[in-house]
Amino acid sequence: MTRLMNEVLALVAGIGIVVAAPAAAQEAPDIAGDWHGTVTPAQFSVTLVLHVTRGEDGTLGGGIENFDQNPGNAAPLTEIAVADGRLTFRVGSINATYEGTWDEAAQQWTGTLNQGAALPLNLAQGAPPPRPVIAGLDGVWRGTVERNGVSLRQVLRGRTVAQGTFILYDSPDQLVQGVPVADIARDGQAVSFTAFGGVTRFTGTLSEDGTQLAGAWVTPNQPDMATTFTRTATDLSAGPPPLNRPQEPKGPFPYRAEEVAFDNPAAPGVRLAGTLTLPEGDGPFPAAILLTGSGPQNRDEELMGHKPFAVIADHLTRNGIAVLRFDDRGTAGSTGDWATATSPDHASDANAAFAWLATRPEVRRDAIGMIGHSEGSITGPTAMASNDDVAYFVSLAGVGTDLVQLLLSQRRLLVTQMGIAQEEIDRQEPVMRALYEAMASGETPQAGYDAAMAVLTPEAKTALGMPVEMDGAVVVRQISAPWLQYLLKYDPVPNWSRITVPVLALNGTLDLQVPVKENLDAIRAALKDNPDVTIVELPGLNHLFQTARTGALGEYRDIEETFSPTALTLVSEWIRERFVKP
Repeated sequence: MTRLMNEVLALVAGIGIVVAAPAAAQEAPDIAGDWHGTVTPAQFSVTLVLHVTRGEDGTLGGGIENFDQNPGNAAPLTEIAVADGRLTFRVGSINATYEGTWDEAAQQWTGTLNQGAALPLNLAQGAPPPRPVIAGLDGVWRGTVERNGVSLRQVLRGRTVAQGTFILYDSPDQLVQGVPVADIARDGQAVSFTAFGGVTRFTGTLSEDGTQLAGAWVTPNQPDMATTFTRTATDLSAGPPPLNRPQEPKGPFPYRAEEVAFDNPAAPGVRLAGTLTLPEGDGPFPAAILLTGSGPQNRDEELMGHKPFAVIADHLTRNGIAVLRFDDRGTAGSTGDWATATSPDHASDANAAFAWLATRPEVRRDAIGMIGHSEGSITGPTAMASNDDVAYFVSLAGVGTDLVQLLLSQRRLLVTQMGIAQEEIDRQEPVMRALYEAMASGETPQAGYDAAMAVLTPEAKTALGMPVEMDGAVVVRQISAPWLQYLLKYDPVPNWSRITVPVLALNGTLDLQVPVKENLDAIRAALKDNPDVTIVELPGLNHLFQTARTGALGEYRDIEETFSPTALTLVSEWIRERFVKP
């Protein structure tokens, strides 16, 4: 599942905890000027800088800058307001909102940034101090490390700007991207820096011609990993070469495409924006509603430079099937708050999409189905439990087991591809199971968070390869979001068992995120009383239904294919066989 894989990577994208605001409002200083603070989305922190301007008429404006990952570039504020000791702003381009109150004693705004997750962010007046300028490290540096027989690509991206020298670290095969490097130092040809909050340190030697950096990563409780970085580019301004995506639809199209928006009556303030594609002709046509996987995703389910839902919609519409795809709530063109939404909320949005689509004269009301990818295979059956009018369901990489088991199986498969030794996986797994079960045990996300924190004893941290002194919140924040706590409690079987309409379930044999056999076996058992069920294992396809070599996460971006033509044809022919008259 696209969001859940971040947890498996241990510390790529975490979930923060909302900080309670002071009870009484205080008189705050003029907001105009610079303010900075730190958020910790994972095992590393980033500094954000809020730039606020005041026009001659008193109107506030400005932008917010990610100082560590994109210094000198600020996303513009869509709106900002200060009143009665309360600061709010919104950044529409990145779907982020902030709410804080003035803390007189601390002389800062204390609050929470919401961007698909709630992250504590306290803003103090002024800009952060500039970074030192380190000569000779600008450019793109590439290397590999060998870990238990697995070769993992390593990338450093360095650039010097007005604020100093900045380096970002990528590990494509571990789906790690844009980790800020800290403590950069150079003494002659000796170079060192740290990553992941100082836990990992690189120490190396720069060659005399400045083209190679040879050294090793040193991490507590793990063997040192030697690598040699070679500079492959000196200028980052041109950006990476464009990705080749031959399946991405490009007009003119032999069908109609309409930008649409509709409200969810069950969720005031949620208005969902999407695209409806309609085949040529008068219709009415059978139709499909596409349901995204985990995490805040747009209508194309855009990931790793791919747009699988755009490809699916294009194929189905060319084959006589209308398709509605829409942005998740709080994402892209849709309103609402994704960070607080759980699976029933997403199911409510799916049923709102169904109700709206059923009003369209071009669509057959008796032939509207849902197609759910990954977590969408939870959203769909949840929606159908209260909507008997859904005509069919197509599950893509669908989940049949409980989520604790899924996460453990997923983690075992993925980290094996990342070179983690079997004995290390065996040592970590009981701790991870205890963390998941503790989180699921809580009546509220905070209660689950507290229970999970209690699991992280010094012995448990050592088993996970963490320094004992590291704050356990780094791990627990990643499993404490409301949406994930709900899923950890969720049993897919009852909702699968309720479905009596036709079902097509497809999983790829190289899917490391939703393991094929155990999940299809569970779905097959749950649907044993349904007379029209088609279950297919597709050889050589990964979680995104790309033709893959290993199924590892690092392949997703590298593979040019967005969605297997075999899988596309299977889906369209299955729907046409049932809902398109010959």
